[in-house]
Amino acid sequence: MKDLYTEITERMIAQLEQGVIPWRKPWSGRADGAISHATGRPYSLLNQLLLDRPGEYLTFHQVQEECGRIRKGSKARNVMFWKVQPRQVKDANGQPVTDADGNPVVEGLPILRYFQVFHIDDCEGITPKWTSETAPTASPDEAAEAVLMDYVQREHIKLEQLISDEAYYSPVDDLIHLPLISQFDSTAEYYGTAFHEATHSTGHAFRLNRFNEAAGLAAFGSETYSKEELVAEIGSASILHSLGLETPNSFRNSAAYIQSWLRVLKNDKRMIISAAARAEKAVNLILNTQGAQA
Repeated sequence: MKDLYTEITERMIAQLEQGVIPWRKPWSGRADGAISHATGRPYSLLNQLLLDRPGEYLTFHQVQEECGRIRKGSKARNVMFWKVQPRQVKDANGQPVTDADGNPVVEGLPILRYFQVFHIDDCEGITPKWTSETAPTASPDEAAEAVLMDYVQREHIKLEQLISDEAYYSPVDDLIHLPLISQFDSTAEYYGTAFHEATHSTGHAFRLNRFNEAAGLAAFGSETYSKEELVAEIGSASILHSLGLETPNSFRNSAAYIQSWLRVLKNDKRMIISAAARAEKAVNLILNTQGAQA
């Protein structure tokens, strides 16, 4: 397994050397709710509330491209999204901040944006492209499901899967909370999220005991919190790789997620190597491989 972690960390660092990578939340709404006509992907749960009817939505430009037109009196709806704008970090004196190698430190600034869409019923000359059967969604993977279920049952962890806009592990309840698999458009992204939270759960005092008192009270965005996020994402990426579920998009999104937490750690890429050592123990426990130590 040592070669696996060396490969994962080297590839992660190589991705990070390419500059700011925007992270995309891997889940959205339900495939039977409001979806994009262009991609078939469900809108986020927030946007599902803004778009009051299920079905396909198009921008005015998309309607024109398909030689359709908007029915008279129809009203557009707003769809919200975050755009990550790269910017160079500067110190209190306005001087550029550099890393240990003298390279400028760049961070991603999230900016709220919106665009307007029309429901397909408000359009003439447009044919629906998607049904609940054809819209892209994640599907269960037998091997990954077996690993996940074996782990949570063996360790007596509660697994909660609900329509939701968040994924998390609660050490207090020893509970993994996940959105429904139908909220993901990629199998790799669903299991990547599931194994990310499973890796967090290995830190419980009953298992690998990564959560000391300070870690248990660590504030979101703190250095302690950030280091644990690196462990969880490297663990998740390693399990996906070992199961043959990794895709270029899933690995790039993992690198983007890691990059976001490295900023708190002053972009010190050595932290990835340190986190990989902890992630290896976590993955061994999840996979129930010889050498896992509680």
